[in-house]
Amino acid sequence: MTTWSRVGIVDELVAVTLPPWLQPVVDVMRDITAESITRFVPPDGQGRHSAVLVLLGESDTGPDVLLIERARTMRTHAGEPAFPGGALDDDDADAAAAALREAHEETGLDPSGVVVFGQLPDLWVPVNDFVVTPVMGWWRAPSPVHAKDLAEVASVHRIPIAELTDPANRCLVRHPSGYIAPGFTVRNMVVWGFTAGVLSKLFDRVNWSQPWDTGRVVDIEAT
Repeated sequence: MTTWSRVGIVDELVAVTLPPWLQPVVDVMRDITAESITRFVPPDGQGRHSAVLVLLGESDTGPDVLLIERARTMRTHAGEPAFPGGALDDDDADAAAAALREAHEETGLDPSGVVVFGQLPDLWVPVNDFVVTPVMGWWRAPSPVHAKDLAEVASVHRIPIAELTDPANRCLVRHPSGYIAPGFTVRNMVVWGFTAGVLSKLFDRVNWSQPWDTGRVVDIEAT
């Protein structure tokens, strides 16, 4: 087992035990920058702050990540797969608290079973002016999850990392706006946008990616 004593979310040093397969993620977080993930770097003093939970767990199928499928009635990003998360509330102590609260509200997960072991740099989503903090979590004690608030979440999925990195499930996503970027086709969903960008860059940095056909393009409709 791998023991890491630096938890980036809090100021104090806390000893946690993480599985060996997470070590590359820990190593990457020591020097990763926003510019290495996206060209959309948060403007100084601008943007609405939010947080998402990049929750990595392990089941019989191996390492996985928790994703939600947003309700198709949402005003923005309707029907899109995404990390659990949302805007910071005044009562949230920090980004980690917001990410865990939102994940609980959306999926019913028990936050006590999650070890927050760091975070990625703040990223900017220009389309809605959100400054998003991806909070990294290890699902030490998985709890049952489901679409708790059907007004916001249509479904909840634990997606094996092996499925996401399978070259047959990789693609480029093309939006009517002209946006083209890496995506994933898994479980009858097309993962794209912010979520796919974070996953794709993370997989590349930790050497989990495999060569895939960059000529495969999936067109999606505007939402």
